[in-house]
Amino acid sequence: MRRRILIEAVVVVAAAPAVQAAWLGRYAVPPDEIALGFDDGFLLVGCLVEEEELSPAVLPLLRMIDEVFTEMTADAAPTDRWTTDALSGDAGWERARQLAREVLALEGEGDAPLPDIRIVR
Repeated sequence: MRRRILIEAVVVVAAAPAVQAAWLGRYAVPPDEIALGFDDGFLLVGCLVEEEELSPAVLPLLRMIDEVFTEMTADAAPTDRWTTDALSGDAGWERARQLAREVLALEGEGDAPLPDIRIVR
């Protein structure tokens, strides 16, 4: 179950910008939810590697995704980076997407569908 939480978060990061935008629209959530979901999954990485549920080879890639999102958050104009339009034009989003695709390939999860999520309001 914990591995699935991480993989589902990475699947959303890896999705094409139009797919991400549609997913966000389906759940009526802002783009920062993609990074927040990844952050939740990233907290599990140490345990998953220790329990041999995740390859240690993906650790550097996952750390780089985390760094990309951290840099995007620290940017002087973060609101511009956390819009649906930015998903297709921002270099940070593209870098995170590329790294996430590498993680999925290494983990044999290349064709995983975007997850359904439950929103509590």
